Amino acid sequence: MSEYQYYEFLAIDRPLDDDEQAAVRSLSTRAMISATSFVNEYHWGDFKGDPRELMERYYDAHLYVANWGSHRVMFRLPSDLLNPDFVEDYCAGDTSAWVAGEFVVLDFASEDDTGESDFDDDAENLLSAIVGVRAELAAGDIRPLYLAWLAAYGAWERDEDAFDREADDELEPPVPAGLDTLTAAQGALADFLRLDDDLLAVAAEASPPLADTAGDPDALATWVTDLPAAEKDSYLARIMLGEGARVRAELLRRHSGGTARATPGPAHRTVADLLDAAARRRTDRERRPAR
Repeated sequence: MSEYQYYEFLAIDRPLDDDEQAAVRSLSTRAMISATSFVNEYHWGDFKGDPRELMERYYDAHLYVANWGSHRVMFRLPSDLLNPDFVEDYCAGDTSAWVAGEFVVLDFASEDDTGESDFDDDAENLLSAIVGVRAELAAGDIRPLYLAWLAAYGAWERDEDAFDREADDELEPPVPAGLDTLTAAQGALADFLRLDDDLLAVAAEASPPLADTAGDPDALATWVTDLPAAEKDSYLARIMLGEGARVRAELLRRHSGGTARATPGPAHRTVADLLDAAARRRTDRERRPAR
């Protein structure tokens, strides 16, 4: 199989102006570039830009995939919507985060030297399936953070050198509610990061049910009606100025602020507990006679 790399960036909260598009264009003459996106693929050569720098300066989401097994997805969010100190608890292995000005940038990756067997030749549809987790994070849903942490340690089953043995005793971070009822975007993220189904099922055993009324149109309409008129006018003005995505995230966070999503339970299992339980579950499942 020949070499293949795919790069995609999205500007969600604010489109790039002409000067910013020109700056990005200087990095690639072949890329498809607009005010809200950058897409390029390589069958030879490589991208001259630095995805970290592009995320810090211009874009809100990025996806990279290569047919030798590299998967990477990044998100940039305002740090007042996603606390960097809280995010740090979910960083391990190929999952990292850092502060860039008023933003926190999340970097989730998965490596698999045998990845050609799971390579998706429909790469242009991957980010559109996953990008919804950015709005979910901004609204207070921390399940994507936990999924990335779990996938990072799950890589240990594919690569015994991924972590030192001391990592066995690492405690899992706070477990969010609703791990057994992932959204479509969260499911796509889990698949992209190669999160093992048995490991996710074991992790979900400590996850309480998701008590969420954010999807109830009647409850949401009543809540919006009760907002002070001055606040609603302010939100509408910001939407007209191009801050629609940011306003939606703020409102959803306010509306669902009391749900279990934002108040995860305490950690109590170690990495070894989770991996061992997943291995037992897998063995038991494989021993069951086929129906």
